[in-house]
Amino acid sequence: MPLTCDAGSTGSRARKPAEEQLPEKISSSIADFLLEYPAAVILEDGRVVFDMRSAKYRLDTEHGRCTLHLWSEEANFVRRVMAAERRKGSLRLSVLRFGQTRSQTLEIVAERERRTPSTREATRVKYLRVLARVLARAFPHWKVDGLRTAMDLEKSFGPEYARGVLVQGQSAWAVIAVNPEETQATIDGILTIGILWLEHCRSTGDGRRVWQGLKVIVPQGAGTLTATRMRWLNPRAAQWELWELDSQTEELEPRETNDTGNIATRLIHAPDHNAVRERFAMAIERVMSLVPEAMRMQVEIIIANSAEVLFLLHGLEFARIRAGYAGNSFNVQEAITFGAGANETALTSDNEGMLRELVARLFERRQAEGDKRDPLYRMQPERWLESVLRRDLEPLDAHLDARHVYTQVPAFVGGDRGMLDLLGVLRDGRLAVMELKAEEDLHLALQGLDYWIRVRWHHLCRNNNVGSCELQRAGYFGGVVLSPLAPKLYLVAPALRVHPATEIVLRYLSPEVDWELVALDERWRRKVKAVWRKRSTDRREV
Repeated sequence: MPLTCDAGSTGSRARKPAEEQLPEKISSSIADFLLEYPAAVILEDGRVVFDMRSAKYRLDTEHGRCTLHLWSEEANFVRRVMAAERRKGSLRLSVLRFGQTRSQTLEIVAERERRTPSTREATRVKYLRVLARVLARAFPHWKVDGLRTAMDLEKSFGPEYARGVLVQGQSAWAVIAVNPEETQATIDGILTIGILWLEHCRSTGDGRRVWQGLKVIVPQGAGTLTATRMRWLNPRAAQWELWELDSQTEELEPRETNDTGNIATRLIHAPDHNAVRERFAMAIERVMSLVPEAMRMQVEIIIANSAEVLFLLHGLEFARIRAGYAGNSFNVQEAITFGAGANETALTSDNEGMLRELVARLFERRQAEGDKRDPLYRMQPERWLESVLRRDLEPLDAHLDARHVYTQVPAFVGGDRGMLDLLGVLRDGRLAVMELKAEEDLHLALQGLDYWIRVRWHHLCRNNNVGSCELQRAGYFGGVVLSPLAPKLYLVAPALRVHPATEIVLRYLSPEVDWELVALDERWRRKVKAVWRKRSTDRREV
């Protein structure tokens, strides 16, 4: 919905800001904050109403007021914004609902986590006591030792996870657990931290204990992703157990990891690129006519699906053509929108100048030699890296076929992984999964594994009559004879952004997962060059 910035009076009951703000200034404050924090959330009455990773917004400063329109698949609302106040990690807006005279507060925060440090600490201390009781009762012949949540950033251990050991004579298990009040991303990250904890226990011990493996404890009903990942860990390196705990009843139940059921992905049929370009030819020509001729070669036109065409500069979308039904009729109409990031404005004959200005601003600031502090330069670095690699895959592997490169196929259902995936094929027909990360992330290895698992699953789902895999039946890799081998996994990141944990976790993966870690030169925006690489065939046994 639109949020409106009103420079005039809002009624006798409205709370007036201490200093009058112009609509253009308010609009600029909101747009700048959302550029700086693309994963921000919108809070109303302390409740998250929009997550900007999946929501869109539009700002309007006509008629002496600033209007912000926010929408997503779940909600759509409009507010008039009278003032914007920047605070540490947040932007507080004084807003009016249409038809009302009393202002309210809307808050845009950089991070979803809103609990106070004392509340988080109290929750974790309480959970630690519950965990100690549960472990003692569930494993009566084992001694619970060293349970703690103390932070150790050097070893990547944060206070979100409870860590400890179970000891019986010379035998021991590493234990890692997470309470249900933590974010879903924290819960999903437990296996990475668990592997690091097991490695730490083994490497710092006195050699007398035999570490059998790792017990992972997650909240009840939250173990599906961890179970899927655990299936692909090396059983020769350690024993792996997954448990689900109901913190209220203190019931601990084992979770099977061998049978993880259907994979939560969706496989959309590949569009006919030539047909889509022909259908949208006039709209494509209109958008490109607003891009200076000297800059047009840098614009990447992506066919997202049969009804959407995207226009990107170094991975950042700045315009989109979308087809849909008009009102309640069956007449199909085209809509062109523009904006950077989550910002989206419908293109009309009256605002074509705004698109020209946006393009000029993007091409000036989003360049390889640009200012690294500029939000437009720093925005969506993975997508910038993807755009570079999509044009030149040879630095990753000279055997990759540049004619067949797809983004996020299959797509994940629900959630946001914060990663970007490319799917390609080697010249011998073997599928290639490429997981990209432009910034340091200790979860790179297992997030890459997630995508590998899903591609493998769709590859192995074959039609007995035709003999082709699901991917080819959906229109991908046309004319390619795909190898029956499992995909190869490429993990790609700038050399100085490869987290030290990545190689540790990779050593614990099953030998069935053929992976290659590729470290790029830090100047990848100018030219992609691999500076070192490591392969699963080089690894030593844990």
